[in-house]
Amino acid sequence: MKAWRRIGAVLVVLAVAGGLAWRAWRPEPVALVAVAEAPLVQTLVFSGRVAAPVRVDLGATVTGRVVEVAVREGDSVRAGDALARLESAELQAQLTQAQATLRLAEARVVGQREVGVPTADAALESARATLEAAQRESRRSRELFDRGYVSQARIDETDRAVRIAQAQIAAAGASARANAGRGTEVEQARLRVDEARAAASLAQARLAQARIVAPADGRIVTRLVEHGQIVQPGRTLFAFAATGATQLVGQADEKFLSQLAVGQLARVLADAFPQQPFEARVLRIAPGVDAQRGTVEVKFEVAAPPPFLREDMTLSMQVATGRRERALTLPAAAVIGAGVDGRVRRLADGRVLEQPVRVGLRTLDRVEIADGLAVGDTVLADPLAVVPGARARAARDGETAGRAGSGAGAGSGSGSGAAAAGTGAARSDMAPANGAAPATGTAVGGSR
Repeated sequence: MKAWRRIGAVLVVLAVAGGLAWRAWRPEPVALVAVAEAPLVQTLVFSGRVAAPVRVDLGATVTGRVVEVAVREGDSVRAGDALARLESAELQAQLTQAQATLRLAEARVVGQREVGVPTADAALESARATLEAAQRESRRSRELFDRGYVSQARIDETDRAVRIAQAQIAAAGASARANAGRGTEVEQARLRVDEARAAASLAQARLAQARIVAPADGRIVTRLVEHGQIVQPGRTLFAFAATGATQLVGQADEKFLSQLAVGQLARVLADAFPQQPFEARVLRIAPGVDAQRGTVEVKFEVAAPPPFLREDMTLSMQVATGRRERALTLPAAAVIGAGVDGRVRRLADGRVLEQPVRVGLRTLDRVEIADGLAVGDTVLADPLAVVPGARARAARDGETAGRAGSGAGAGSGSGSGAAAAGTGAARSDMAPANGAAPATGTAVGGSR
């Protein structure tokens, strides 16, 4: 009896071992996908906003009380239109005083020319006549002195008269020169006019500062002032957006910088109007990177901006960064690696082999195979389900790829693109290139 039990136990062990050996030898069923040729568009999506070409904060340059606010938020204005006005009675009085001082200085110049110059010339002529008379009297007195008719005192008196006349003519000549065209009196009068004119211009400029005006054609975005407020220099009263071409500004992750280029087309959606997309074009890419967010600023131009756009409106930009009209593609899950050097796993003589490939464009669902495979070549839909060197076979229709308990099904990581092939030749998960819509994919490129 014991011998039969031993024989039975041995048979059970042999059966279990045989079953395990058979399972180990049995090829693993795997799902395959084929390389297909089809159009492929690579896109990059990031958020953005509407930005005015020129946006400035307007405020007062003098301290004062607001007596009038002429605009509201959203109003369109022309260059020079008054936006607000400050109390200006004191500034007006200063201007009036400066203008009066200017007129007085100008009148002095006129008086200098019409009265001072003739008076000085007349005084000079009178001094010359006095000198001539004194000199004649001096000569006559000396003749009489020589004859003994007059005393020395008379000679001294006439000589003194000549010296006085000479001093008078020197003074009159200096006065005439001072009142001449480039004389000191005239020059001083002209300088006083210039000084008064500068003071009047300053008063005029200060009075003009009591009016806050639009610097150009545009629109009032924000109004931050009310009637009666006391305002000071440096405080923002209005946010102003100048009229010009509409621009969109987005922040793309720096790791996608190599994919962006000026001139690329973008499909734009406003969060408030998701059913009304419009087109834009990359206008400028910032030369620097925001170190805090790791993003690059990208500006877009809009040829035909929709009427619903508003400053600072939130947008979603979808930029077409690459396009192939006839690309060899595979499902993204069928390619191992994230760079240009990828790997795929293929079946050859019943075993899994790993093959390098060069990757081109990438989308979320599809990958362009730039080199290493041809149209119709099949690869494992889930390359991580079976290790290289393992025995495998193409899964038949309705057959689950991978062994039970292995945790790797045919569809794991392959998405909807992993189609089973019943005869060992896998089907492509792409529509044929002829007449097919391009496969598109999106890389999210917003700020980190």
